[in-house]
Amino acid sequence: MAKIKTAFFCQNCGAQHAKWAGQCSSCKQWNTIVEEVVQKEEKKSWKSNSNSVKKASTPLRVSEITNEKEIRLDTQDQEFNRVLGGGLVPGSLILLGGEPGIGKSTLLLQIALKLAYKTLYVSGEESQKQVKMRADRIHPNSENCFILTETKTQNIFQQIAALEPDLVVIDSIQTLHTDYIESAAGSISQIRESTAELIKFAKESSIPVILVGHITKDGSIAGPKILEHMVDTVLQFEGDRNYVYRILRSLKNRFGSTAELGIYEMQGSGLREVNNPSEVLISKNEEDLSGTAIAATVEGMRPLLIEIQALVSTAVYGTPQRSATGFNAKRLNMLLAVLEKRAGFKLAAKDVFLNITGGISVDDPAIDLAVLAAILSSNADIPIEKGTCFAAEVGLAGEIRPVQRVDQRILEAEKLGFTQIYVSKSNKIGLKNTSIQIQLVSKIEDVVSSLF
Repeated sequence: MAKIKTAFFCQNCGAQHAKWAGQCSSCKQWNTIVEEVVQKEEKKSWKSNSNSVKKASTPLRVSEITNEKEIRLDTQDQEFNRVLGGGLVPGSLILLGGEPGIGKSTLLLQIALKLAYKTLYVSGEESQKQVKMRADRIHPNSENCFILTETKTQNIFQQIAALEPDLVVIDSIQTLHTDYIESAAGSISQIRESTAELIKFAKESSIPVILVGHITKDGSIAGPKILEHMVDTVLQFEGDRNYVYRILRSLKNRFGSTAELGIYEMQGSGLREVNNPSEVLISKNEEDLSGTAIAATVEGMRPLLIEIQALVSTAVYGTPQRSATGFNAKRLNMLLAVLEKRAGFKLAAKDVFLNITGGISVDDPAIDLAVLAAILSSNADIPIEKGTCFAAEVGLAGEIRPVQRVDQRILEAEKLGFTQIYVSKSNKIGLKNTSIQIQLVSKIEDVVSSLF
């Protein structure tokens, strides 16, 4: 047996130190450095009965490498496939993170139950009976999904070798531990070592593996930062538990775009795919309400129409409040300064509250004009005409700037029954014979005079 070696790791950021210190020099956190065993004994292959020796790879010219289209496994979930880039790539390792109770286990169990392939669902947090209760509620009588309650990686690999599944789901990586490291499950060393064993298994067997990862209080994946570098894809499952809608984002993807978005609705029978999110993100109010504007945004390849609500009121205290939900608060302050400087609206002594409905967060600058329209509507207490939406960025000089893929935004608004859309005069629009009226504007003053 090899000599036991130890090292000091920060439990917050995963940085390695030569000796113990009170403060981590990397993340500046106090009392987070812990001594852990990094080597216990010689490692064996995940497949103990394999005696084959892997042939060393040789360098090839770029022109000699064959460019074959990769075969992906269909997860029977359009939203999940879209975020991954078309499906599961054989041999890939996917990390799914999210807040407790947001629906990570429900999403992966739902996918495992629907697949026509043999799937092994390994749970280190729940018993088989608990998983069975959820499975009966989501998709009962699945013949291809096998449930295993285990936290030791060596035992998991034995069951994998006996079952030979087409997909492995690990819930969660923080509960696994290996015999090669003498430290508690969830520690930096255990997470890194367990992930390394799973990566070796996935690459040698070409079986995709999906890991569930916990997150810290600031929203990042718990454990060492190297965990996100080791895996092929990092997905974030987010949403407000007070709302029924959940959003699946891609933070890293070696096999597809990171700009795609998947939207689900939480129901008693599991997560329902939302194929047309614009209809659920816009309220169906029959009455005209002031302070509400519709923005045409784009997430990945998907155009969305979202509802923006604003409330402008007289400040009760000396300092006015600026609050934004789902929108960058600093950008809101910038837009308010542009309104006051370029359009002459005095909002310095008024409270401004902004909210994007549905519990989602949007970073697209194309919703700037809709934000200003909602603020002006609330300030004047005049509702914006029904059937009106906006898709333009606002500059510091008060100019209306063009945005990308404006044609897709216009078509989406037309499909949902909107009658007019405000866009920048600088946009090059290639659409012809559209029923929606396209209002071309160049300055904020043009929008104000047209709306109010």
